[in-house]
Amino acid sequence: MPRVSAKRQITLPVDQCREVGIGPGDLFRSFVADGRITIVPLVPGAAKGCLRHLQGDLSLSDQDSLRSALPESER
Repeated sequence: MPRVSAKRQITLPVDQCREVGIGPGDLFRSFVADGRITIVPLVPGAAKGCLRHLQGDLSLSDQDSLRSALPESER
C-alpha cells in the first residue's frame, strides 16, 4: 500500500497509472471533492464529467455567486 512520504509525495501503483495513461514526467491536476483527492491527467477531455455530481444554485446571479466565493476582505 502506498504511503505519503515526509515531503507529502505519493507513489501511485503502476497498474493504476497504466489504466489512466499516466507516465513519468506527465502533468496532472488534483482537487478535493467530498473529502477525497482526485488526480486527473492533463490531457484534453480528461476531466469531462468529473464534477457532474455537483449542483448549482440557479437562484444566484453570476455576480452573487462570485461574491459568495470571495473572502469577506475582498467583497
